[in-house]
Formats: sequence, C-alpha cells, structure tokens
Amino acid sequence: EYVVTLNEEGLPRLRVSAYYRRVLGDESPGEAKRYIQERMRAAQWLIKSIHQRQRTLFMVTSSIVKFQREFLDKGIAYLKPLVLKDVAMDIGMHESTVSRATANKYVHTPQGIFELKYFFTSSLSSRDGADDVSAESVKDRIRDIIAREDSRHPLSDQHIAKVLAKENIEIARRTV
Repeated sequence: EYVVTLNEEGLPRLRVSAYYRRVLGDESPGEAKRYIQERMRAAQWLIKSIHQRQRTLFMVTSSIVKFQREFLDKGIAYLKPLVLKDVAMDIGMHESTVSRATANKYVHTPQGIFELKYFFTSSLSSRDGADDVSAESVKDRIRDIIAREDSRHPLSDQHIAKVLAKENIEIARRTV
C-alpha cells in the first residue's frame, strides 16, 4: 500500500496573533478595530487558501498513485499514458487546477524522485491496439536498446523500430 503525505518540513505553522484577537474583543469601536478586522479576514482567507492548496495537492497525488500503481511497483516500463483530464475527472476538479497543482512539485517514489508532471505522458498505440503504452516508457526502452548495442556497430533507427515492433510497439523510424 502506498501512503501519500505532504512534506511540510521547514514550513511555519500559520496562525493569527492572540494580541490581535484580544484587540478585536475590546468594546472600543474605531478605525483601528475595523482595520484589524479586515486584516484578520485577509489572514484567515490566506490560511484557508493554503490549506485548500495542500488538500488539492494531496488529492492529485493520490489519484496519480492510483493510476500509476504498476509504475510504482515495477518501474518505468509500466508507466501508463495519463492526461490531466483523467486526474481532474477522478478528483472532481478542473484540468487547469490539476495543472497548477502539479507545477514544480515533486514526489518521492520507490522508483525515485519525479516531478508530478512526469506522470502525465502521451500514449502510443500498440500494434494490436489492445494496450496503449506510455511515450516515456518507449523512450526508456529505446535508451535500454541503445545502451546494449555494440558501440562499434550502432543500430540504425530502422533496426530499433523493428525491435520495438517485435515487442508490439508500433513506432516510425523517424520517431525513433
């Protein structure tokens, strides 16, 4: 089972000063009191917004974990094609919210540390059309093929495309 937690280490806990709460409790009306009331509302709105942002990030990450379970268990070859819309529909939010929530955020997984945007990858159709494969997993497979080739006799793009075709991945030579 995977557990999603937010890393809040080093972040201060936000709260409104007790002094200002006491000032608001005073019976004395006035401009200063109205000003403090406005500032208190703004501070409470900011704190609420930060908590909402954290909840959104938690929900987005939990959804990604659900969609990419095989990747987390087995590695990059099992990364599934995923688009913002899939996660947005899963958590009941707009795609733009998911996009903003994942920008410049990272997740520590059993497979390493990844930017959340990494999990949103386009798909390539398999030869039989049964399962789409992630473009990122195909890139990783190509890297693996190249790493194993004889450097004195490098493989042609056409040969790499044929190797992938044997693995049920239809990809053009130019794409390789």
